[in-house]
Amino acid sequence: MRIALPVEDKSMESTICQSFGRAPYFLIYDTESQESVFLDNQGAVSQGGAGIKAAQTIVDSKVKALLTPRCGEQAASVLSAANIKIYRTTNDSIRDNIEALTNGTLVLLDEIHAGFHNHRGR
Repeated sequence: MRIALPVEDKSMESTICQSFGRAPYFLIYDTESQESVFLDNQGAVSQGGAGIKAAQTIVDSKVKALLTPRCGEQAASVLSAANIKIYRTTNDSIRDNIEALTNGTLVLLDEIHAGFHNHRGR
């Protein structure tokens, strides 16, 4: 299964970014082949609509799940429309969260926030 995670750097040793829409990069990871690809997040530098742009990048990457600490409602709507499940990460370790997903211990993210409209902070 192809999954996505917002990350701080282009490395499997990187940490998960606390902001989905403003994450510098996305890790696209295949749990079966264990192949990884890092994508630049064009939404990270946008004036507005970062979450929507980030979500569209994830949709275009043909993933089945997003692992993230939090997600705004507009981004969640885009992901939901594409049938992408959103899981809450347990810590900032990429490997720990991938393992938790494959072991079935990650839970779905049920607290979708209103977003940080017109804010550029993390």
